Amino acid sequence: MSKKLYVGNLSFSSTEESIKDLFSQYGEVLSIKIPTDQMTGRPRGFCFVEMENAEEAINQLNNFTFDGRALKVNVARENPQGGGSRGFGRSGGFGNRNRNRNY
Repeated sequence: MSKKLYVGNLSFSSTEESIKDLFSQYGEVLSIKIPTDQMTGRPRGFCFVEMENAEEAINQLNNFTFDGRALKVNVARENPQGGGSRGFGRSGGFGNRNRNRNY
């Protein structure tokens, strides 16, 4: 069974290829996902790596210096079904402001 790893404190200059090269030393890398900021398109400083056998990668790469940064590597937490909301929906954050105001 494969495991998804959270890799934090990732350099913004790290690429999918360089991450794969690093993690493949400890087993088969099934996938890599590098989330980006929706506004700027820049990497957010972390990624998810899915591996067949993740324990050795966690043991060897947690606190390992990669691209000048000490990585934080652990098993990724599963998100609850249905995803989450950040509270910025139609009425979130600023109360119920109605554009049509009757004065």
